[in-house]
Amino acid sequence: MFDVIVAGAGPTGLMLAAELRLHGVRVLVLERDPAPSGQSRALGLHVRSIEVLDQRGLLDRFLPLGQRFAVGGIFAAIRTPWPERLDTAHSYILAVPQTTTERLLAEHAAEAGAEVRRGAELVGLTQDSGGVTVELADGSRVQARYLVGCDGGRSTVRRLLGVGFPGEPAVSETMLGEFEVGVSPEELAAVVAEVRHRSERFGTMPLGGGVYRVIVPAEGFSKTPPTLEEFKQRLREFAGTDLGVHSPRWISRFGDGTRLAERYRVGRVLLAGDAAHVHPPTGGQGLNLGLQDAFNLGWKLAAEVNGWAPQGLLDTYHAERHPVAAAVLDNTRAQSELLSSEPGARAVRRLVAELMEFEEVNRHLIEKVTAIGVRYDFGAGHELAGKRLRDIGLKRGRLYELTRTGRGVLLDQNGALSARGWADRVDHVVDVSEELDVPAVLLRPDGHVAWAGEGQEDLRGHLERWFGAPGA
Repeated sequence: MFDVIVAGAGPTGLMLAAELRLHGVRVLVLERDPAPSGQSRALGLHVRSIEVLDQRGLLDRFLPLGQRFAVGGIFAAIRTPWPERLDTAHSYILAVPQTTTERLLAEHAAEAGAEVRRGAELVGLTQDSGGVTVELADGSRVQARYLVGCDGGRSTVRRLLGVGFPGEPAVSETMLGEFEVGVSPEELAAVVAEVRHRSERFGTMPLGGGVYRVIVPAEGFSKTPPTLEEFKQRLREFAGTDLGVHSPRWISRFGDGTRLAERYRVGRVLLAGDAAHVHPPTGGQGLNLGLQDAFNLGWKLAAEVNGWAPQGLLDTYHAERHPVAAAVLDNTRAQSELLSSEPGARAVRRLVAELMEFEEVNRHLIEKVTAIGVRYDFGAGHELAGKRLRDIGLKRGRLYELTRTGRGVLLDQNGALSARGWADRVDHVVDVSEELDVPAVLLRPDGHVAWAGEGQEDLRGHLERWFGAPGA
């Protein structure tokens, strides 16, 4: 019997599996597809996801395989400068294909000891007070104490649970694919420049080796991927040329609908990533949102499995991440409206572009998309409480180097505090930082500030709140 079964070996499921393994949890990942799809729908990692990778010592694997960009235009493709002095040590976007992200996370999960079974399709589940039984398409059954559905927007786990998935239906659809093109770079740039005056939903992106990602508004809706000829015909209708696209790597379509699961937890079964929320890819937030779900859930579920979780800790996963997803759905829907070619929407777009010339407006919107503006509601307390803390320099290194084990961190600048009783869950570090103007901070394993201040009694209450009863 496993401790946790994760349904889905995409970025969310693989990240979650690795997080659980940090704490010795026995994990099985079930993936329906026999091999990775090879499609790179997502092309980049935002600031908070980059921080997450750094917190676990993974960033050095990703940086050589991607490109760093500190350019504006990620909110509704409105071309404003990248904000200065973002509250992060990683003020850039890392352009890296989803296929690379999945491969590196799969390697990380395997190194951590997670078992991944491909070609294993989940078709049924039952649960009781002792655990969850999963039925596979081949008729076999697997048991675990918990199950997490990371199986995408058409999640089988969510459907079997009967969790509602309300939202707004799509009102437009877009086709995209990766192709070689038959025109010169100069001609391609000229076509894009001319058409973008009419629609921000058209464009191309070079991927190297003569391959381009091409995106064009669809006409109507369809449940099947477009063929090459359909894609070329739509390009001719919309752009006046099919750009000579040929040799497709893959072709797909997506709508601008938004849906959010009513609950992220039903008993011993939880939802994460696209299984919990779907939205348009505007701003490139989907993969990042799922990684951050996994980062929030992993340590809490591990605490439950390992028997030290304080009462209600696992329920804070829904309480914290559901509002974050709702905000992402709001901002992606708003961006979709700003990308419309309708006269009213274009007028609003011009107004928003004017407002984004103000530094604070630009910063606010970029913080939304990159997720560094997320603050969980921990109630009354220090202004840092609920925020994630950026990587700060210490006298003997830097903060994120202390978070690699997935444990809590008590950073004590005066050496006046103690985490005795929680030493198996929290590392007490006495060090100083010129970038931190509070005597001490208690970080959860996901890097969010659980407490900031001074005073042992005040600290004790927060240790108990987030890390359970003290041990011997």
